[in-house]
Amino acid sequence: MTDLPPLARWRLVLGNPSASALSCCGLDGDALAMDAALSWLYDRDEELQGRDIRGGRHGGIGPSALTVPDWIDQIHRLFPKETIERLEQDAVERYAIHEVVTNPQVLERIKPNEVLLGAVLRTKHLMNPDVLAMARKLVAEVVRELMEKLATEVRQTFSGVLDRRRRSPLKAAKNLDFRKTLKSNLAHWSPGERKLYLEKAFFFSRTRRFTEQWQVVLLVDQSGSMVNSVIHSAVTAACLWGLPGIRTHLVAFDTAVVDLTRDVTDPVELLMKVQLGGGTDIGKAVAYATDLLEAPRRSIVVLITDFYEGSSPELLVKRVKSLCEQGTKVLGLAALDEEANPSYDREMAGRLVNVGASVAAMTPGQLAAWIAEKVRG
Repeated sequence: MTDLPPLARWRLVLGNPSASALSCCGLDGDALAMDAALSWLYDRDEELQGRDIRGGRHGGIGPSALTVPDWIDQIHRLFPKETIERLEQDAVERYAIHEVVTNPQVLERIKPNEVLLGAVLRTKHLMNPDVLAMARKLVAEVVRELMEKLATEVRQTFSGVLDRRRRSPLKAAKNLDFRKTLKSNLAHWSPGERKLYLEKAFFFSRTRRFTEQWQVVLLVDQSGSMVNSVIHSAVTAACLWGLPGIRTHLVAFDTAVVDLTRDVTDPVELLMKVQLGGGTDIGKAVAYATDLLEAPRRSIVVLITDFYEGSSPELLVKRVKSLCEQGTKVLGLAALDEEANPSYDREMAGRLVNVGASVAAMTPGQLAAWIAEKVRG
């Protein structure tokens, strides 16, 4: 696609209705096949059809000639990686083409990513056992990548704080005493080269301050719109599990409450058990968390939801207020994906803030840092 002239690119973007205006750049060969693949997906857009923008678009092999496996094969042959990911994302999210993740031929070809993982979680009930086994591999691959990324952030966050009164023989860049190292090596400055040569570097020691046991309860809304939060909560809980001084619980809820803590060490199994959809009773989840707490003043409850309460808003506010008054730290998270794009009931979130909770939109790494900050006091 990168070899196409600019006008041909515009022709692919605008579709067949632009053919008369862009008559100078007819499509042939792979460009025609690209047009067919784009048409197969985007010609189903009802809004554009209603405005007669894409009507009458035809590619060389014709949209009707493509099945989902054919389409996947075509886009992987014709488009660069970034475009493929966008096309697969639009197929799943904009047009709900579930066959992208329920057809074994397709699952063999697609590259695992978070969008497809979310689609698997939404459609796993449609899969037969063989397809479900293939989908589980996709889930495992995405979870592995997320774990590798987040585990590093969590380990660094909980590795202790710098003790500036003590030196360490361990040479780690994050512990470098920059000021003392610079001062001690000024004699080795080379004006001609404009370089400072280090003869000796100095490093701070670190001390662990997690001497008391803390409980962290992650309450995760498993309504359909919260799929990204469910994914990242499972991975975050797995990374927090086993840290010194931290006892982690993971609880999913809709109108019922399900304690998933025993599956935290296996986030793949955990995610395959999640049932997305249904109503929302946030107050019931908060009540369940309250019963779990053994030492309220050394406890953190993280409420991950869009704050649209389907039960009693007054009861939810009352229960959160009671938690805060007993000394428990309550954090409401409006989003828990990498972009942390907030979409939530601001009126309810404001009411919870007024009774002592904090509300924020954080990435998983930022959540781990927030928890570490509260634990350290």
